[in-house]
Amino acid sequence: MKGMTFIEKKLCNSIVIPIAKLHPFEGHPYKVLDDEEMETLADSIHTEGILSPLIVRPLEGTDGYEVISGHRRLHAAQRAGLSEIPALVCEISREEAAIMLVDSNLHREHILPSEKAFAYKLKMEAMKHQGRTSPQVGEKLVTAEKVGADGGDSKNQVLRYVRLTHLIPELLHLVDDGKIARTPAVELSYLPEKAQTCLLEEMRRNDCTPSLSQAIRMKKLYQTGNLSPEEIASIIQEEKANQQEKVSFKTGDLRKFFPKSYSAAQMQETILKLLSEYQRKRQRAAER
Repeated sequence: MKGMTFIEKKLCNSIVIPIAKLHPFEGHPYKVLDDEEMETLADSIHTEGILSPLIVRPLEGTDGYEVISGHRRLHAAQRAGLSEIPALVCEISREEAAIMLVDSNLHREHILPSEKAFAYKLKMEAMKHQGRTSPQVGEKLVTAEKVGADGGDSKNQVLRYVRLTHLIPELLHLVDDGKIARTPAVELSYLPEKAQTCLLEEMRRNDCTPSLSQAIRMKKLYQTGNLSPEEIASIIQEEKANQQEKVSFKTGDLRKFFPKSYSAAQMQETILKLLSEYQRKRQRAAER
């Protein structure tokens, strides 16, 4: 068995399954968006069909199947009007499926902080359950260090990502959009839901986001029982040198204009060059 893949070891069966019998993995952390990439994928599937089969497992107590790998392909197939799709059916536990689902997506080129946060949480919970139920507890004892090693992050990075799952959805969305940096977001995750909601309202009212030092102060005030709505408002309304008016863009909105190989730094450099050229053209036009 040495050198065989996980799928080969589990002797998965290749079959064609009606789409109606396929169900998303409950609680899977990856977003399936109806964006330009999804439209392209749906067009490709409509023309050529699904070239890489989904990986699924039998769904207990039903005649259906739970998708482990291929949620985007499934959605694209539905958009393309397919009624059935090829899949590999693997007889594995939900814990094995959860770990496989996370590992198959962690190294995508673009992954949101929220996706990584819930992915790490899902994998840690699955591995913990394996450790409790296995007779070889010592061999399967979960640690953030092990999860991080598989994902290319340190133990502390994993734990900080998982902390993000304690943010209310609206704040976590701002982290995904790059409007709140991950480090202050981790500190804000220690605030209770009511305080986070109050903070969000003040952010909207003042059109600003908290700095790291402000997030740490709010966390400490909460831990000492002194964080009130008035304190949150007072902290948010403070002037910050780095809170000057600025224009920001989502990386996803910009990436469609650049080659896939471009890094964020290369995109920024190109944008600045184009703006400089635009400015020169305006100056020449004004001199005429």
